[in-house]
Amino acid sequence: MPTAFEREDRKLLIGAGVLMVALVALAAVLGPAQVTGPATVPSSYSPAWGGAKAAYLLLEKLGYRVERWTKPAKDLTGDGAGKLLVLADPTSAPNGEDEAAIHRFLEAGGRVLATGPAAALFLPGAAPFTGGYPWQEAKPFAPLVPSQLGRGVREIEMVGPKKWEPKAVNQVPVYGDSQTAAVLSWPVGKGEVIWWAEASPLTNGGIRQRDNLAFFLNSAGGAGTRVLWDEYYHGVRASLWSYFAQTPAPWALAQFGLIFLALLFTFSRRQAPARAPAEVSRLAPLEFVDTLGDLYFSANAAPAAVSIALGRLLFLLVRQLGLGSNASAREISRAAGGRMGWDEAALADLFARGERASRSLSLAHADALALVREIHDWITRLEAGSAEGRKAAR
Repeated sequence: MPTAFEREDRKLLIGAGVLMVALVALAAVLGPAQVTGPATVPSSYSPAWGGAKAAYLLLEKLGYRVERWTKPAKDLTGDGAGKLLVLADPTSAPNGEDEAAIHRFLEAGGRVLATGPAAALFLPGAAPFTGGYPWQEAKPFAPLVPSQLGRGVREIEMVGPKKWEPKAVNQVPVYGDSQTAAVLSWPVGKGEVIWWAEASPLTNGGIRQRDNLAFFLNSAGGAGTRVLWDEYYHGVRASLWSYFAQTPAPWALAQFGLIFLALLFTFSRRQAPARAPAEVSRLAPLEFVDTLGDLYFSANAAPAAVSIALGRLLFLLVRQLGLGSNASAREISRAAGGRMGWDEAALADLFARGERASRSLSLAHADALALVREIHDWITRLEAGSAEGRKAAR
C-alpha cells in the first residue's frame, strides 16, 4: 500500500523542484551564448564539428612538431625560420606588444596562418573585411594564381565572405572567384602571412571536403615545420580550465554542487540524533538580586527587609551560643557579651531599633538600607569569629 508523503517531505520536494527550475532559467539567461555560422571556435581541444582537434592530431601523426601555444604573442622569441603560428579565428584582441612581436616573428622568417576577420588585428598590413558571410554555406573556390598553396589542389570549400579584396599591392588573392577573395598571402620580411577568410578547411567537419586537406597541409609547410597552434587568444591561459570556463561546464558543476548540498542537508536533518534544545537561564544571579530588589521597592517592603536581616542575625547567634529557640533579644545580648566579648549595650540597641523598624509602615528606604547594612556587619563579624574558632579546634 503506498505511503502518503509527510508534510515535511512535500515541502522538501516542492523546494527541490523550484530550485531546479531556477537553476535551468539562470543557466539559460547567463550561460554562454551558442555561436552559429562559420564563427565557431576552431580550437585544437574541441572534437565538435567546428573544432580543430582532428587537424591538430593529424599534424602530430605526419611528423610535424606541433604544440599548443598558451602564451601571449609577445613571448615569441628567437629565430622564426621553420616555425608556423596558427591563429585560427582568435576570440580576443592583441595589445601593442603582441602586434610588434608577431611583426618581428615574421621579419625573422616565421610564417603565420590566420583565419577569420578578427585576425586582421594581428597581421601587419592587414585591413579587416566587414561584409560578413552572406551565403552562410560553404562554396567552392579555385586557385587564382600558381603558388605553393595550390599544389595538388583543384578546389577548396569554405564559407565565402562578401567582396573581400586585398588592401595592398603585395597582398595576393590566392583563392577566390569573380566576386571575392577567399585566401590572401603576402610576404613580411623573410616570413609570410597566409590569411583565410574563415577556418572551415581545418575544422573537423570541413577538412574532409574537396581538397581542403591538401590545402591545409600546403599552408602548414613541410613535415619538419614547428607548428605553434594558438590557444591563448581562444581564452586558454596555460591551463585547460581556462578553456572550459568559456563553455557551459562551470554552470553544470555549479548545479551539481547545489544538488549535492541539498542532498547533504536533507541527509543530515534526517539522520542526526534528536536532542531537546538547550534552554539558557534568562536570569543571572545579579539579575535575580536586581529583580528581587525591584519587587521589594515596588511593594514598599522596607520593614520586611529589615525583619529578614534581623531574623538571620538572631538565628545565627542562638545557634552559636547554644540558646533555646525561644530566647529573648535581651538574653541573647547578655550571652553574646559574656561569652563572645561583644558590646552588650550596642547589640541590645540594634535589636531594639530592628524590632521598631520591622513594625513601622512609614520606614524610609534609606533608613532601612542603613539598618540592614549594620545588621550585615554584625553577621559578618559573627561568621568570621566562627571560622577562626573552627581553625583553632583543628
